[in-house]
Amino acid sequence: MSEGIVTVSYIGATVLFILALGGLSHPETARRGNLYGMIGMSIAMLATIFGVVTGNYALLIGALVIGGAIGFTLALRVQMTQMPELVAILHSLVGLAAVLVGFASFLDPESHFIGVELTIHDIEIYIGVLIGAVTFSGSVIAFGKLSGKIGGKPLTLPARHWLNLILVLAMIWFGVEFVQGSAAGEGLTPLLIMTAIALLLGIHMVMAIGGGDMHVVVSMLNSYSGWAASATGFMLSNDLLIVTGALVGSSGAILSYIMCRAMNRKFIAVIAGGFGTSGGTTVGAEDQGEVVPISAAETAELLVNAKEVMIVPGYGMAVAQAQHIVNEITRCLRDKGVNVRFGIHPVAGRMPGHMNVLLAEARVPYDIVFEMDEINDDFPKIDVSIVIGANDIVNPSAQTDPDSPIAGMPVLEVWKGDTTIVLKRSMATGYAGVQNPLFFKENTRMLFGDARESLDEVLKGL
Repeated sequence: MSEGIVTVSYIGATVLFILALGGLSHPETARRGNLYGMIGMSIAMLATIFGVVTGNYALLIGALVIGGAIGFTLALRVQMTQMPELVAILHSLVGLAAVLVGFASFLDPESHFIGVELTIHDIEIYIGVLIGAVTFSGSVIAFGKLSGKIGGKPLTLPARHWLNLILVLAMIWFGVEFVQGSAAGEGLTPLLIMTAIALLLGIHMVMAIGGGDMHVVVSMLNSYSGWAASATGFMLSNDLLIVTGALVGSSGAILSYIMCRAMNRKFIAVIAGGFGTSGGTTVGAEDQGEVVPISAAETAELLVNAKEVMIVPGYGMAVAQAQHIVNEITRCLRDKGVNVRFGIHPVAGRMPGHMNVLLAEARVPYDIVFEMDEINDDFPKIDVSIVIGANDIVNPSAQTDPDSPIAGMPVLEVWKGDTTIVLKRSMATGYAGVQNPLFFKENTRMLFGDARESLDEVLKGL
């Protein structure tokens, strides 16, 4: 394959990747966006295999078969509740690839850079390995937090900000040592030391972020993985990797900004140490008052007599795999003339867009799914709000308690409706580890139990 065809193929793949990002910005076009991305990646891979690769095809094909088999198996077996940790661990692979490519580029006996070219190449290698190492270790820790293998409580070491600063300064110092020693063939030691420091920085940075900010962590690591891929492109002189990595890196950075704005937080504050503790505690529950339970039959009666119903899904819906029952209830109510809508908080679930994906999987109509900013003012007109496994995103203390860890975070104001029904297994707190006064309000009713089983009983009642 000629160089011109490879270039045209790369341009075509880049255009398709841009269309994919555009498609993924809305549930109605997400499937088409995924298709664009798959076609673009196929074109990029074929152009690289037949136009750039010059040998070792057996190793390449073997790697493609192994990687494809792993990806296919994961796609079949991983549940939607496990998607956030899957995304995190996949980010770690991008970082690891950047580290390995960086060392391979440095140790390549066929590279003959001299003068300024050598300096630039060394800087590319150093930055690529640095970003890759931070992405790898940070993503592994994020995977542990999201999967529950590591507690959600932030690790707040004494003088942790000074520790981060010292680590960054050390990496700059060894960067100078690496560039200066590379020309004399002595750059491996500072590169190895920097890699160890970068791995430590990635671990400490994500460990210091609490459970309530994990949405930002996922999008942040997505951005890091993009910049790692872009750095890999510079090391390999591959234009497509550079452009694609920049697309992923910039889109991840924008998403991180959107997530921070949704939580009324600053990105630097999140990186410096997020809020939240591990879920499952009952912070501040002793003086809240009494909760009023409700049965599934009573819930069905309230719903069928309502004119306006708002459903607010949270991570509990994902855990219970209740999205399909929710869709059936929605169809049943709409057939009875009830106006049913969904309110989605930007940080509901464990990653950006988590609830949208679940509802799309259950084939909930897109035109009744609204973002928080679109429907928050409508709650005073809502007869019944159903909160399914959500906690922090409907917590009124974000507006009323300036000392709350989630103070200032925009929330769905479900308590302004006539009746709020909250589905929960227990009175445990949400991922941010703070109690919710909503549960104790006069117009709130608690439907305890597994969300899918409870909603199944509600559906039978309807």
